[in-house]
Amino acid sequence: MGDRRSVWGIAAGIIISLLPVTSLAERSASGHLNILYWQAPTILNPYLSSGPKDIEPASLVLEPLARYDETGTLVPWLAADIPTRANGGVTDDLTTITWTLRPDLTWSDGTNFTAHDVVFTANYCMTPDGGCQQVGKFSDVTTVEALDDLTVRLTFAAPKPFPYGPLVGVETPILQKAQFQACLGAAAQSCTAQNAAPIGTGPFRVVEFRAGDVVTFEANPHYRDPDKPGFATVTIKGGGDAISAARAVLETGEVDYAWNLQVDPAILDKMADGGKGQIIRSFGTPVERLMINRTDPSPSLGKRRSTRAGGPHPFLTDPAVLAAMSAAIDRAVVAELGYGAAGRPTCDILPAPAIYASSANDACLTQNLDRARQLLDDAGWVDSDGDGVREKDGVRLSVLFQTSTNPVRQDTQALLKSWWSEIGIETELRQIDPSVFFGGDPGSPDTFQKFYADIQMFTNFFPGTDPEAYLNNWTCNSIPEPANNWLGFNIPRYCDADYDALAAKLAQTSVLEDRAGIARRMNDMLMQAGALIPLVHRGDVSARSNTLMGVRMNSWDSELWNIADWTRAR
Repeated sequence: MGDRRSVWGIAAGIIISLLPVTSLAERSASGHLNILYWQAPTILNPYLSSGPKDIEPASLVLEPLARYDETGTLVPWLAADIPTRANGGVTDDLTTITWTLRPDLTWSDGTNFTAHDVVFTANYCMTPDGGCQQVGKFSDVTTVEALDDLTVRLTFAAPKPFPYGPLVGVETPILQKAQFQACLGAAAQSCTAQNAAPIGTGPFRVVEFRAGDVVTFEANPHYRDPDKPGFATVTIKGGGDAISAARAVLETGEVDYAWNLQVDPAILDKMADGGKGQIIRSFGTPVERLMINRTDPSPSLGKRRSTRAGGPHPFLTDPAVLAAMSAAIDRAVVAELGYGAAGRPTCDILPAPAIYASSANDACLTQNLDRARQLLDDAGWVDSDGDGVREKDGVRLSVLFQTSTNPVRQDTQALLKSWWSEIGIETELRQIDPSVFFGGDPGSPDTFQKFYADIQMFTNFFPGTDPEAYLNNWTCNSIPEPANNWLGFNIPRYCDADYDALAAKLAQTSVLEDRAGIARRMNDMLMQAGALIPLVHRGDVSARSNTLMGVRMNSWDSELWNIADWTRAR
């Protein structure tokens, strides 16, 4: 990316122009802020999105009742405080939580923010056929009601020891009722203007949106803090790749902040020698993992492809195959070569916070090719024709392994292909453009939720420090399928009644230590079933310009969570 056009050139896409960029120089003295999210945003409605490339840019505009700071502490945001049993905000029977809103809130169009907007948002997500990606956060919610203009009460069907799932964190912000009231249910997907330019309470408002390319924001003139934000305008640009994004901050200095720098750590450190910027890192819960398709992805199945209706996978439900594939991987090498100081080998999908981390699966930390071969031998998988690929009952151990286009992921793919070849498993590699792979287009055959492959690799995380909603992703009713428009995060199509029972038990358990014990058991069930094969506990890696002040790297919420505090050094 040698010239500015390579970062900020205009790409084709939907263009929605909304407002003239106003001058707020007296309030936003730091001028313009350039941010690069190389996985380009395609929608600014977190309820209809499945990835941070959309959810985090939307966080400049849309805000939740509470969120997590950089230490993982839950802090009030649009709410006046955090409801607890001690302050009366949560009832002793744990079935209701009452939120009191700040009295100084205004939407960016100048209208009043009220409890009715909060009630509407909950109903928006819970309305059937709306395609809400965050519906798991509203598990067990029966009613949401406005007690007055500043008070909202949520009632749960059962005691909710951790009632901070709905409307808390970057994934479930508040929508304006007046803007979205015609977008309930099946109409949600067709509300193009609203989904591209939501009205919010955040420090910025959308000026222009080019889907898959760029979003331009200006300071919200009705923001509750008269001295913020520090910048008058912001551009979030998509496109390119992680290496060019890093270069734009660390070497050329044309960008102020670059997100998700999944770049060879040696290359990244060398770039930082350019003196234009700094690499910033933090650890939360993200794990780079392999998702194992437990259903048959054969194209011959038509609409039943990669669904439970199409039947089980020909060999990826065999515990011996899954255990062998995991044992063949040298996670320490993957972490060191791909992530450096921002990666730690892991055998768990739930590596943090520490109280939830299991040690039951740590044997995978040591690569053991001999054990992998023996597991396959004992299960009857043999290379009978000498072509290097094992087979059994006419089925060859040949996998299609897909992931998003990214240098570190392609290096990891190559490593795994080599190790699996050593134990007699053939691997075809496939790379998909990130904006497509992580996109929500139900018509695309290449989305990670449709999963038309045997194995795929990516990272996601849960905001905050309680894993209940995250672990609910692998319950039976979270499986993407044609009937639900391929929504849900149970990508492996894992379904176990015992796991679902533990999820229900977790929802009713209030003692932290007991919750942690249940969470560890759920983690272990997923690992031992081979539904997922964790590789690396990933730290978040981004870069900021040396002139950009106020950034507090946050792995528990949006990286842009405190953008109102960002300023330019003078």
